[in-house]
Amino acid sequence: MTDVFDPSHKDAHEQVVFCADAHSGLRAIIAIHNTALGPALGGTRFYPYASEQAALADVLNLSRGMAYKNALAGLDHGGGKAVIIGDPSRDKSEALLRAYGRFIESLGGRYITACDVGTYSEDMDVVARESRFVTGRTLAQGGAGDSSILTAFGVFQGMRASAERVWGTPSLLGRRVGVEGVGKVGHRLVELLREDGAEVVICDVSEQAIERVRQRRPEVEVVADAEALTSADIDVFAPCALGGALDDATVARLRAKVVCGAANNQLAHPGVEKQLAERDILYAPDYVVNSGGVIQVADEIRGFDMDRARAKAAGIYDTTLKIFEIASDEGVPPAVAADRLAERRMSEVGRIRAIWLSH
Repeated sequence: MTDVFDPSHKDAHEQVVFCADAHSGLRAIIAIHNTALGPALGGTRFYPYASEQAALADVLNLSRGMAYKNALAGLDHGGGKAVIIGDPSRDKSEALLRAYGRFIESLGGRYITACDVGTYSEDMDVVARESRFVTGRTLAQGGAGDSSILTAFGVFQGMRASAERVWGTPSLLGRRVGVEGVGKVGHRLVELLREDGAEVVICDVSEQAIERVRQRRPEVEVVADAEALTSADIDVFAPCALGGALDDATVARLRAKVVCGAANNQLAHPGVEKQLAERDILYAPDYVVNSGGVIQVADEIRGFDMDRARAKAAGIYDTTLKIFEIASDEGVPPAVAADRLAERRMSEVGRIRAIWLSH
């Protein structure tokens, strides 16, 4: 387990908060990785973790990823994340969400939350009844609505940049794209890919999710599972389910030339990025290309404007290309180049924020 108090470790966190309310059944962990660029911003994941240790490991990893994501998205926000331990289909209630909102409010704005796996805009409306520090609310409540809209759009921009790098054109026309997970983000990505002329192959553990895609896009091919998808003859692999999709076995059998998807923490362990590079597979770092959602909810803080947020999310294309160029120039995998660029911004802007201002 990572030592969260070790300042020499890249995963050292500023603050980790454990939240419990026996009456509602709330068990949550809020992790603030850093606030160098501003208040931490990141979603709330509601998931039936096998143990508290598994939940802690996930929230620490996810909050670090948010720090890097927000930095490269050009946002004035640090990285944070929260997890609620439980089955959202069974354990979610108004009382639990409002209790959670009280804990968010108690942090005084150091952490701003939004949606993630297992939570929706309607849930954020409930949390916002107890806290000012909530984004991703419904349009009816003055929020940005479903952040999966710009998440999928941003992934598509990253995929266009990847196509430009590998095939010399920012188009997926005629390319065969395998999408693992067609939930909130994945099914929207399928729409964008089909509109661009790509052939699409999908898999998902949920038959309901697959059926939703089939109803809109009956031409989309369905395979049994992730192993079948990654073994298929595809040009692009888009992991859009949970993390850890790229492990040793997956990389070894992967036939795609590009990996670009919406899932967080796609690399199962350090070193996978080198294996991809050695196999000449271009990896678009997940926290770069899936930042459209956080761009969308961050815009809500200043009064949401979809056109403005979409224009900023379109910049993911240029950021992804820049990372590929740095990787090539410095002879490192794109994941390493992305980390360096994010750390540079956190360091440079964070240092400026040390200049004292009177209030």
